Amino acid sequence: MTLAVHNLEVVYEDVILALRGASIAIPQDKIITLLGANGAGKTSLLRAITGLLDVHRGKITRGHVSLDGAKIDTRKAANVVAAGVGQVMEGRRIFIEFTVEENLKVGAHTSRRGADLAAHYDRIYEMFPVLASRRKDLAGYLSGGEQQMLAIGRAMMAEPKYLLLDEPSLGLAPKIVEQIRDLIVAINTAGTGILLIEQNAAMALSIAHHGYVMESGVTVMDAPAAKLRADEDIREFYLGINTDGASLRDVKHYKRRKRWLS
Repeated sequence: MTLAVHNLEVVYEDVILALRGASIAIPQDKIITLLGANGAGKTSLLRAITGLLDVHRGKITRGHVSLDGAKIDTRKAANVVAAGVGQVMEGRRIFIEFTVEENLKVGAHTSRRGADLAAHYDRIYEMFPVLASRRKDLAGYLSGGEQQMLAIGRAMMAEPKYLLLDEPSLGLAPKIVEQIRDLIVAINTAGTGILLIEQNAAMALSIAHHGYVMESGVTVMDAPAAKLRADEDIREFYLGINTDGASLRDVKHYKRRKRWLS
């Protein structure tokens, strides 16, 4: 049971090459993290998986995406969700003028148990007790952490087999980041595969089983999370631990690319 991207090439407006051979695999029982600087291709990879490339004038020109062995890269976004892939976009994207409960109801639209809405609510409110206490409140009045929980809860209403999380800790206080981290682990333990894209690499690698590093549209490194945490370049550039203190960032970046792409 795996959600996989196979040697993917993505082009925008027939000109801009965003992905040029990206490959990752997300087993349903694992947390996988994807690291990379801004512009590395992480967002394009998510769009390719979720069927949102055409909205941004992009298309897959090589490779494919598979869900448990079946190709899904030609499906519409709603069909990808219905097949078992949920996504929480960067910035939460909740409906601030809707109540908490109305936001959650939107998430159940493609559920495989769509008629059993009460059971969906019960499951999410058990997972996120703070949402239960604010179910009739407008989402725009929630704190940043509560809004992030709502965004995750909305995606979980569809009972996804795989959940894609794009910067879930962005803009949150350290204590709330810890809560989000623990929730991600709990969701995975309950049987949902996770793809975690995070600038907070220390948090991501602390809970991931495996990780990938992207640069310039290519997956340049692929290793267990423990190995990535111990890697000198990962420690310097993603964990903020300067290992020699003498070299300029641009020089180290060049050295890293030269070694990884060799």
